[in-house]
Amino acid sequence: MKAAAALGAIALALALQTTLASLVFRGAAALDLVLIVVVYLSLMSGPVNGVLIGSIAGLVQDALAGGVLGIGGLAKTLVGFTTGVLGTQFIVTAPLPRFVVFVLATILHAAVFMGLYVLLDLRQFDAPYRQVLSQAVGNGFVGVVGAQIVELLPGLRERRRARRVSRH
Repeated sequence: MKAAAALGAIALALALQTTLASLVFRGAAALDLVLIVVVYLSLMSGPVNGVLIGSIAGLVQDALAGGVLGIGGLAKTLVGFTTGVLGTQFIVTAPLPRFVVFVLATILHAAVFMGLYVLLDLRQFDAPYRQVLSQAVGNGFVGVVGAQIVELLPGLRERRRARRVSRH
């Protein structure tokens, strides 16, 4: 069940990401919803699942994007592993630590992704610091809000059921 939920979350993020692909600022995506899902699921499930989630999400995203297959997969795999380790070693349930993890994970992802493209001489990036930082802050905000919503939903259903039972 957990694997199906993770795959469903990745599929939903991929669908939204491709649908909202027109939401770009100066050639850089404003958000990376797939990365947000990878970071959240890795924080919650640990480094081993983070590697699996990151590699699956990254490879599927690479295949859909039509670029070099594997660069995004490797970047998301490293992010999944790193955030999975952070989730097991530190308490990252409060909004501020989660925000910091989402921001740092986005910066790591961009460094690996762009670094591999430059290292392989496939593409050059002209000082992407502002775009990476804006995406990192956006991912951090959406990641924290999304995590809060996801974690409130099960309790909301239980409270709703309890109210129905108490009325009868």
